[in-house]
Amino acid sequence: MTGQLKYVTFDTRMGWVGILGSTRGVMRATLPQTSAEEARRLLGEPADHAGPSRCLFENMIARLRSYFQAERVDFPDELDLVGATSFQIKVWGATRLIPYDNTRSYRWLAAQIARPGAARAVGMALARNPLPIIIPCHRVVNSDGRLGGFSGGLEMKRQLLHLESGGSYNRGGSLRHS
Repeated sequence: MTGQLKYVTFDTRMGWVGILGSTRGVMRATLPQTSAEEARRLLGEPADHAGPSRCLFENMIARLRSYFQAERVDFPDELDLVGATSFQIKVWGATRLIPYDNTRSYRWLAAQIARPGAARAVGMALARNPLPIIIPCHRVVNSDGRLGGFSGGLEMKRQLLHLESGGSYNRGGSLRHS
């Protein structure tokens, strides 16, 4: 498995980010951290069996750096979601459809996957998102516009929404919410 898994850590304007991938696609990414070591640690145990590879992730590194410079970036990358449930895969797939600088509610996501009563389960699936930014779970808020939860903490969620909105996101609500 060591030959199949690769990782990289790199610096961005907001901090150090880590990416882990396989021959099938991107498996994990971290939110910005204070050090390369912390970003590497947060990639988890599979990274212990991975080799470093900057060139494999060169394009994604450039896009993530641009993203953290407040540039609109797409992440159409192939994902390797081994170990995820079919429900999580559906939730994460619908989350990838939320446009940059927009938010949607947990209830909206539940309706998108034909599970209208599953807003709480949607939130639990998002809490296990291994690919923040690439699967933009920070764009999911409560139906009333409040932030809700976020694995990176509410301040990071605020910062990401602020970054995407060009600085016009306000603390009490959201932009373009449906």
